[in-house]
Amino acid sequence: MNNIFPDPIRNLPEADIPLDGITAYLSQAKDHQVIFMQFENDVDLPEHSHAAQVGFVLSGNIELTIDGIKNKYSKGDIYLIRENVKHSGKIYAGYADITFFQEATRYKEKK
Repeated sequence: MNNIFPDPIRNLPEADIPLDGITAYLSQAKDHQVIFMQFENDVDLPEHSHAAQVGFVLSGNIELTIDGIKNKYSKGDIYLIRENVKHSGKIYAGYADITFFQEATRYKEKK
């Protein structure tokens, strides 16, 4: 997989996200996290919910069902998942994004 992120991003700690074929970098703040992610494999996301999430799609495709409404997002799109709203989806190989999580403890650093 060709890593699309430049050195300043790749020098961040990797995020421990339990999905196959993901490379993810964690920018940690006191009250939120920003994750820089790219996917080598297709991934199915089971339904779940958490604090608010905003994704900025850099490449590839993702299908998200948010509060029962299914949409497909691709390069240049921005999606919003409001706090505690159930969502699920499919991420396709080649997908990359920058995701903001409105919680500081969504993911931990990979050990």
